[in-house]
Amino acid sequence: METGPSRRPGGQGALLAGQDLHLWNEGRHLRAYRVLGAHLAERAGRSGVAFATWAPNAAAVSVVGDWNGWVPDHDPLAPQGGSGIWAGFVPGLAQGTVYKLHVRSRFGGYAVDKADPFGFRCETPPRTASVVWDLGYAWHDSEWMRTRRARNALDAPMSIYEVHLGSWRRDPAEPARFLSYRELAPLLAEHAARMGFTHVELLPVMEHPFYGSWGYQVTGFFAPSARYGTPQDLMFLVDTLHQAGVGVILDFVPAHFPSDQHGLVYFDGTHLFEHADRRQGHHPDWKSEIFNYGRHEVRSFLESAALFWLDRYHADGLRLDAVASMLYLDYSRRPGEWVPNAYGGRENLDAIAFLRALNEDVYREYPDVQTFAEESTSWPMVSRPLYVGGLGFGLKWDMGWMHDTLQYLRHDPVHRKYHHDALTFRSLYAGSENFVLPLSHDEVVHGKGSLLGKMPGVDRARFANLRLLYAWMLAQPGKKLLFMGGEFAQGREWNHEQSLDWHLLGEERHAGVAAFVRDLNRLYRAEPALHVRDCAPGGFEWIDCGDADHGVVSVLRLGGEQDPAVAAIFNFTPVVREGYRIGVPSGGRWRELLNGDAREYGGSGVGNLGGVDADPLPWHGRPASLRLTVPPLAGLFLRPAT
Repeated sequence: METGPSRRPGGQGALLAGQDLHLWNEGRHLRAYRVLGAHLAERAGRSGVAFATWAPNAAAVSVVGDWNGWVPDHDPLAPQGGSGIWAGFVPGLAQGTVYKLHVRSRFGGYAVDKADPFGFRCETPPRTASVVWDLGYAWHDSEWMRTRRARNALDAPMSIYEVHLGSWRRDPAEPARFLSYRELAPLLAEHAARMGFTHVELLPVMEHPFYGSWGYQVTGFFAPSARYGTPQDLMFLVDTLHQAGVGVILDFVPAHFPSDQHGLVYFDGTHLFEHADRRQGHHPDWKSEIFNYGRHEVRSFLESAALFWLDRYHADGLRLDAVASMLYLDYSRRPGEWVPNAYGGRENLDAIAFLRALNEDVYREYPDVQTFAEESTSWPMVSRPLYVGGLGFGLKWDMGWMHDTLQYLRHDPVHRKYHHDALTFRSLYAGSENFVLPLSHDEVVHGKGSLLGKMPGVDRARFANLRLLYAWMLAQPGKKLLFMGGEFAQGREWNHEQSLDWHLLGEERHAGVAAFVRDLNRLYRAEPALHVRDCAPGGFEWIDCGDADHGVVSVLRLGGEQDPAVAAIFNFTPVVREGYRIGVPSGGRWRELLNGDAREYGGSGVGNLGGVDADPLPWHGRPASLRLTVPPLAGLFLRPAT
């Protein structure tokens, strides 16, 4: 699939048509990036760049750069009727031209140089100007694009590898140097595919001035970070992953934006993109600005940004950060620090309308992608369709499962029986949403330590508990997500200034965890019972959830009528359970698919010699039963032999 230069007949960036202006002002211009921003164009036989921006309260807007000595008003833009948009053409400019928009307000003498809100490329931070750039790229992922609807479906296996590009891997000879998108592409594609992950999720790659924000303080909503290369370099990374059979989910941040002067804040001398009232427009947690979702043009901007990454970068999904902070007007605020809605409530009605419209538009334009909500509260129907009153997301992160499970595993096994409900509580709500089970970057930063560091006991027990965590996640209904480094049990807390500790793969126990994660992913993909009803009723049943005294639980995963069931049993204590009986739905031979205590994973090798024959003895309300040796601190997966 080939995408050529981004020019329409008459020149991309031609004077905006009346329909463009109307849709922009109405909040329904879903591809505003095609006409706003900077575009290579021709006028009267002369090549140059057409510029357009939104600044309704400006007295004047001009383009400044090296070619005009950064002198304001040398290359002015003209207002386009009463739309608030300013546009113009500067001949002689070409790809690579560095520029800013000089905006002089009608109020208070305010004048400032701004980066282009629609710029396709930015200078490498700490420089802040925009760069004229064409987005032409020859794609080679047609096979992936043709088949991705099935790969992204709710009944497909989805094991997501969450990655921060700046610290996933660096140049060993020069550890302070970032690897480029192109350098990372073959390394990341090979690793993700070999480990069995179906998708990679990238922490925000949109341009951000402060590297330590990990990309969550965005100034360039249409520009990939220049720290790692050009737009085409990022396209090459996505393309390479697709050719390796790995999907790409991008983090998208419409919840807030930073207050850097060159960015969106106070753009034309007024609170244009953000609310004027700080009780609505300023985020106390992140010291950032909150979009005014009730303003039509802001909705056009944000929806265009979301669709842009699907259109031009072939993203397979968008994960929206901090959705809870958008939904609640009183999020992280005390009484008197927020403004109720028109009905006196705490719900942000404008944000709700925006999210519903965004999801509707994304799925209409791209029914083969998914949107994901990082939503940490009990807001109902986040991942339910609009026609039943939902927000329309495809999936929602299950933060409750993550919190309960990690808290449970922190306890010494001798005390776990007193916290058994932390394992079982999820079954009360597991069917209420389409869930992703996240072990994300948020769990390994800010003094929280690594996942391995959360596990109790000495080394052997810590590694066994970590494998147990991963096995338990696989057995639960819902898609899976693991942050980088977790796949080989990185021991230290994540540091965005350093590469992962890849040398640990040379150590037996770390290599054992990596082998276990690889085999879990393979099992997840190979057994339909483990994924086809991740988000459908009836895909999960307890065999026995009540044996707190022995620290053992057992579950059954069910697929379609022709799919063999998978039974899984988990021992959360270091005591081998001999002759432990569980009920199963059928007799015959049950094969041991995976044993978390296998020696190849660093375990003690306790197991069932590859399988066990079911006894015709009813148990747990089922017609047959298995008498098992359940290894310590481990999970077992079995299914009928065929």
